[in-house]
Amino acid sequence: GFAVDAPTLTRFFALHFLLPFIISALAIIHLIFLHETGSNNPLGLTSDCDKIPFHPYYTTKDLFGAMVFLFSFSAIMLLTPQMFTDPENYIPANPLLTPVHI
Repeated sequence: GFAVDAPTLTRFFALHFLLPFIISALAIIHLIFLHETGSNNPLGLTSDCDKIPFHPYYTTKDLFGAMVFLFSFSAIMLLTPQMFTDPENYIPANPLLTPVHI
């Protein structure tokens, strides 16, 4: 019958180990080609007035988004920590009783 043995697991592990490197290499090659040739415009119009420099605008926008996320995450974690903890953590431990699951 069919069984998942060592050769199948080895191939599966090799695939899952190599796949991120292959995808990263393809993404880098894609960015290199995009940087060298530029992107296509489906309308065929080329205008430089639509271009926005990356550094002052997008870095500020990304930093602002990261700060909003960190502030929101910190506020949730500091103001309502019980939202993410297990309710059994609030039960006082009894040193004379062994839990059932042990």
